[in-house]
Amino acid sequence: MFVDKTKIYIKAGDGGDGHTSFFAEKYIIKGGPDGGDGGKGGDIYFVAQKDISSLVDYNYNSKYVAQNGSRGASRFSTGKSGKDLYLKVPVGTVIKDCDSGGILADLTEDGQAILVLKGGSGGKGNARFKSSTRRSPYFSQLGQKCEQRDISLELKLIASVGIVGFPNVGKSTLLSTISSAKPKVGNYHFTTLTPSLGVVKVFDDSFVAADIPGLIEGAADGAGLGIEFLKHIERTRLILHVVDISASEGRDPIQDYKIINKELKKYSSKLGKLDQIIALNKVDIADPKIISNFKKSVKKPTVLISAITKQGLEELKSTVYQLLQTIPVDNTPVELYVYPERDTMSFEVVRHDSGNFEVYGGMIDELARNVVLDDIDSNNYFQKKLKDSGIIKSLEQHGAREGDKVQILDIEFEYVPE
Repeated sequence: MFVDKTKIYIKAGDGGDGHTSFFAEKYIIKGGPDGGDGGKGGDIYFVAQKDISSLVDYNYNSKYVAQNGSRGASRFSTGKSGKDLYLKVPVGTVIKDCDSGGILADLTEDGQAILVLKGGSGGKGNARFKSSTRRSPYFSQLGQKCEQRDISLELKLIASVGIVGFPNVGKSTLLSTISSAKPKVGNYHFTTLTPSLGVVKVFDDSFVAADIPGLIEGAADGAGLGIEFLKHIERTRLILHVVDISASEGRDPIQDYKIINKELKKYSSKLGKLDQIIALNKVDIADPKIISNFKKSVKKPTVLISAITKQGLEELKSTVYQLLQTIPVDNTPVELYVYPERDTMSFEVVRHDSGNFEVYGGMIDELARNVVLDDIDSNNYFQKKLKDSGIIKSLEQHGAREGDKVQILDIEFEYVPE
């Protein structure tokens, strides 16, 4: 089963919680804080592999979660980091974030790997909160939690030459005779239900060609298999346009040629501008007058071939190869979207119609990892952070007066000026 587009859900590992403990040993009733930090959550990578040709595995399992970090332990022991998750995809896979539409990765080389989601950082153990005024902190920090992300995977074949044409014009037969590819071939429409790649050897060199399932009029608008396969020739540098010059299907070869080009241009202006070589196939059963008329009407490089009898195939391979040498490879880097770093510094103060104040933002969310309401040390730490971060000053600037209600997370308290 060939699958070239799917949607999955990924989540990096959460960071492990910090540990709260105190050194204890024989004859030592109560030592200092020795709680260790939590381990980091696992990252998520995508890796391109040439021996994978479809995204079908992701149709059966659509959710992938990296391992969480472990909790810290006593004696300053840091928790174990979560195992990174490596997701294998075919070479040519484009990975996009569903919400922003941004490209997270475009994997075009075998073995290429890219980090897509970072795991959460581990929480600090209580040993990290010891200070000259806080000798025995009875609180530690929670590990950083990670959000689930919706992403799409889309496979676009990596080939220098895209073979296009109407159904049943002989594209698959041609690819099977000029390369080692073995696409299914038969005498009926839409024989090829999946794109096929083949390595074509020329002299001491080679190029990769992709057989795109038969296009029809309206393909760019979704007719037939249409747009599902047109994307597979977006990376090509050259179009090999196969035309049934024998008119064995009852169609006009010139009209076939014009229709396919119209669809290419409609789908993408870039495809419409690519160099083309026309392979007039089935010349062994064609009327010479039709061949002559086509060559007079269409002023493009043309090679007469018969994929069945192998007539003209060496000339075709040589012509394609020589033209490829004149077409530069597009090495323009793709602008990648990177998930923003977690906001731990910003906050905002608002006053509601009731007269109550609310403080929220990234700094508040980060602060929540450290707060244990029923612990006096933690509460003091919380109050100090409110002052040091400028939140108390901002409340004053927004008109907060003694006795006003202030909501921060799930905590509601009365404002008391210093």
